[in-house]
Amino acid sequence: MKRKVFIGVSTILATILLAMIIYLVILLVGNYAIDDQKLVMKTTTSVVDQNGEMVSQLFIENREPVSIREIPEYVQQAFISVEDARFHEHLGFDFRSIGRALYRDILAGAKVEGGSTITQQLAKNVFLTNEKTILRKTNEVLIAMNLERKYSKNEILEMYLNRIYFGHGAYGIQAASNLYFNKDVQDLSIEEGALLAGLPKAPNSYSPITYPERSKQRRDLVLTLMERQGQLHAEEAKHLRGKTVVINPNQVTENAAYLTYIDMVLDEARIRYHLTNEEVLTGGYQIVVPINKQIQEISYEKLQENHYFPSGNADAEAAFVLLDVNTGGVLAVQGGREYVRRGINRVNVGRQPGSTIKPLAVYAPALELEHYHPYSPLVDELLDYNGYTPRNFNHQYSGKTTMYDALTHSANAPAVWLLNEIGVETSVHTLGQFGIETTDSGLAIALGGLTEGATPLELASAYQVFAKDGQRSDPYFIEAIYKSNGDRLVGDERMEQTVVSGQTAWYMTRMLQSVVENGTGRQGEVTTSLAGKTGTTSYPEIEGATMDAWFVGYTPTVVGSVWMGYDVTSSEHYLKGGSAYPTVLFKDILNELPNTMREVAFLKPEEVEEIEPPIELPILTDVTATFSIGGRGFSSILLEWTGKDDDRVYYHIYEKSKEDRKKIATVVGQNHYYISSANPFSTKQFEVVPYDSITEQEGERSNLAKVTFKFGFH
Repeated sequence: MKRKVFIGVSTILATILLAMIIYLVILLVGNYAIDDQKLVMKTTTSVVDQNGEMVSQLFIENREPVSIREIPEYVQQAFISVEDARFHEHLGFDFRSIGRALYRDILAGAKVEGGSTITQQLAKNVFLTNEKTILRKTNEVLIAMNLERKYSKNEILEMYLNRIYFGHGAYGIQAASNLYFNKDVQDLSIEEGALLAGLPKAPNSYSPITYPERSKQRRDLVLTLMERQGQLHAEEAKHLRGKTVVINPNQVTENAAYLTYIDMVLDEARIRYHLTNEEVLTGGYQIVVPINKQIQEISYEKLQENHYFPSGNADAEAAFVLLDVNTGGVLAVQGGREYVRRGINRVNVGRQPGSTIKPLAVYAPALELEHYHPYSPLVDELLDYNGYTPRNFNHQYSGKTTMYDALTHSANAPAVWLLNEIGVETSVHTLGQFGIETTDSGLAIALGGLTEGATPLELASAYQVFAKDGQRSDPYFIEAIYKSNGDRLVGDERMEQTVVSGQTAWYMTRMLQSVVENGTGRQGEVTTSLAGKTGTTSYPEIEGATMDAWFVGYTPTVVGSVWMGYDVTSSEHYLKGGSAYPTVLFKDILNELPNTMREVAFLKPEEVEEIEPPIELPILTDVTATFSIGGRGFSSILLEWTGKDDDRVYYHIYEKSKEDRKKIATVVGQNHYYISSANPFSTKQFEVVPYDSITEQEGERSNLAKVTFKFGFH
């Protein structure tokens, strides 16, 4: 008897010991498998404009987590009814469900029903792979038991509903509700919740978008299960099963117009905020951007239109960027006509800038020196600089011209002459302040000869200096980043600096306005004040062929650039036109700006001087000479003409004879001149020639003014 009692006690102790060992194993293995970091969900990041309007959603998995409190009770119950009826009773796994599933599998001769609880499904989705092994199933049960020990039922259900896949890229109940019904989860009806509850078993097979009939059948099954489990009355369930499936799809798709912008947001998040792409795509951030959605979409549409490109260049590429003058925030950007995510972003590709570099590399640096101003005379001649001979595009040379006219008409020879005068080192230093770094040291810099070139974004940012009273701020794509809890991230500060004086900036604005109104940038129509510069680079292999065509310009509110060309120029792929095409495209985009951004004019800052209008030398056709004799026999000649009311215009007086022509006087501020003489004289001829006191150039000669006086005996 004692032996039997001893054996019984031993058996009980062994059983207890085994149970304790099993429990310890469960705790150790389960806790080892539970990595709390894996429970942090990959959450969709939203990109919004400054008005809070959605621009795009960034995600690896389209997921929008919600609290269990936001999910209606009947929606929760729909999932419990179809996935795990004893969810609130078991401790992570359900022997009854496993036995029922095993029994039905045996009857069917195959696996027809799963026995996993909601907790097990959460364990599998978060911590395990889909490998079907006995060990994996064991780990699933162990992890599920520890999840039940560590978290409440509501926490487990919340994690489950925020993670499961609903098809068409939607993860979690909120993303699914937005996808299929275009509403938040708290607004779901009972039958809508039941439809969503039926999807996780086979999202693709039961999709209401792809297979509405199958989806209805699955929904009705869920409603029936809810009825059997006492969650719905029979009449209510019958009524709901009679409803047709009504969905309002709101699929998240990539809008091609925004692809470049989003890529550059990701780049800036990495550089300024030190966030990896994966952190952005999974972190549930809200990123505020300075985008103008209207211009972003319009610029995309216009870049697709072939009539903005030269005939025969329908396959040419282009890039466009537009910044806010005051902040440097990027309002719109297009990295190509057929831009591919994370592909070639032509806004960041260096190209030969052509004449768009002249204001930055030559004229602004010169104006910073005391002895240069917009009407300074520049040499316009075909000169040789140790083997480098810059030529004007029209092969015409005036000898001398003003900086104003040289820039307006984009003359090459004066620009190179001026760079040689101010020094390449001065130019390179100033270019660096404009944000364009170069290691080049030759005079070809004046005409855009940069080894690394300049990008459309760099040029737009550089021209901001002229529009912003000499100040430059780094361009940016991110206004702010907020974490899911509302905290704002702190990124690296953007640089702001003074590049040139306000006076230089204003002089440049006035001269660049002349480029648009009277010079190389006059093509097209624009409905706002505009200053800018064109640029064209030639393809040397083919006469008249163009490699790069540019327009860079600004208004009082925006500054931007357009580039056109091919990624690789060849004898088969080259532009058949010049800068007129990007100029027209840029102006047409500006014409779509809101009225508040268009109906503005350049205003001179109080502390700077206005640039005087250019000197226009008159053509004199009415010069007359009148002879008279005064007292004591003195005689004089009065020359008169109609001139300009501009005391910057001088008049040179020449006396002409058959043998000679000599200057006898210079007149300033008057349209007449007295020539006095004490002796009689014969027939005389005079010319009046207008003279530009700034450029030291003469205009056209006047008509000959003749006067005759014959004195003597007959």
